[in-house]
Amino acid sequence: MPIPEFIVAIREKIGQDLLWLPGVTGMVMDDAGRVLLVRRADNLKWTLVTGCLEPGEQPGHGIVREILEETGVVAEIERVLAVETTPQFAHANGDQAVYMDVAFLCRALSGEARVNDDESVDVGWYALDELPELPPRHTNCIQRYLEGAPEAWFSRP
Repeated sequence: MPIPEFIVAIREKIGQDLLWLPGVTGMVMDDAGRVLLVRRADNLKWTLVTGCLEPGEQPGHGIVREILEETGVVAEIERVLAVETTPQFAHANGDQAVYMDVAFLCRALSGEARVNDDESVDVGWYALDELPELPPRHTNCIQRYLEGAPEAWFSRP
């Protein structure tokens, strides 16, 4: 997976130390009630569409861009599902990171779901009762959608 140039520049200064980054997640639904998933090239796990924002990029613009770049699907945002911080983890190359993530519920407008870049090895639409194993945070997004709460989830103090 290509690392954004601004992160490469930061990593040249801080090495693999912990980096706090802005992230976005998209739960994209189609008219048949299926969710769009990608199978990541770095770990072969199925996930919702995710990405890192570019400096100054608005989260909504970023997730719509990521969905198109990764899957070829044009989507629109319906609402925010959740705002949360990911646990600290190490990328495959050893870089430490934590993401402050905004998860969006999106609706597919057009385009054929396909592998559209080198970040995924597979892309597909899945019925909500036939999902492959997903990371817990992504399962939580789907559960929040199914519960139908109109407000975004966030950790309360």
